[in-house]
Amino acid sequence: MTDSLTTELLDVALEAAHRAGELLRDGRPADLGVAATKSSPIDVVTEMDLAAEKLITDFLAERRPDDGLLGEEGASTEGSSGVRWVIDPLDGTVNYLYGLPAWAVSIAAERGGETVVGVVTAPMRRETYQAVLGGGAYVMAHEGQGNRERIHCRPAPVLDQALVGTGFGYLTERRVGQAEVVRALVPKVRDIRRGGSAAIDLCDVACGRLDAYYERGLNPWDYGAGELIAREAGALTGGRPGVLASGELTIAAPPGLFEPLQRLLEDLGAWHD
Repeated sequence: MTDSLTTELLDVALEAAHRAGELLRDGRPADLGVAATKSSPIDVVTEMDLAAEKLITDFLAERRPDDGLLGEEGASTEGSSGVRWVIDPLDGTVNYLYGLPAWAVSIAAERGGETVVGVVTAPMRRETYQAVLGGGAYVMAHEGQGNRERIHCRPAPVLDQALVGTGFGYLTERRVGQAEVVRALVPKVRDIRRGGSAAIDLCDVACGRLDAYYERGLNPWDYGAGELIAREAGALTGGRPGVLASGELTIAAPPGLFEPLQRLLEDLGAWHD
């Protein structure tokens, strides 16, 4: 899908993400602290999450005033255009709070309920990942111009040679269950990675830096852009067998690895607390 509207949505998403990424990278105060908590005392919001979301929503309101919006930090409007933006102004907030580099800005655009544009910018990596439905996935380095490169997920290894990314929720009961799944999974794969940003993990599958990724408890803004990028890079995505990726379970892996990993996660109960 590469019509003029989709091209416009991609351009808007790229500019909004880059502006927010620059704000977060260059404006981080030395004494950054927690502004609020969400689902639990360790599920935090900083003043910079809020500032980045306001920058993005103000920009979208100026450029696309009739569009709907769903944002992590509370921004939500219906819109009348048939387009909805799904934004995570700072994915990996705890990493950002601690000065770790694995954080990103994630912006997806939906048309008629289907994700058609995904942009994830990772300022500390100096990379931006992008995809348009049916148009492939790409990475751009922040230095120089004309450096957009097509990305592809890795060919599927056998399960016991797969490097698998995952993440953990913030509610204690859920974390305990997720730890049990990991305990059972570790002997069956090459190794596990826990980066702290779902958007970056999905893009790492797209780039071939992870073989697979799964997580329970994601929100639409966590996976909206990254799921499309992984899919356009050749990965399969989904949740439980026959179900799309959702908060219940999100999986991304190349064909040939996706299926055995999905079956194993189903058997291990990775889809419930």
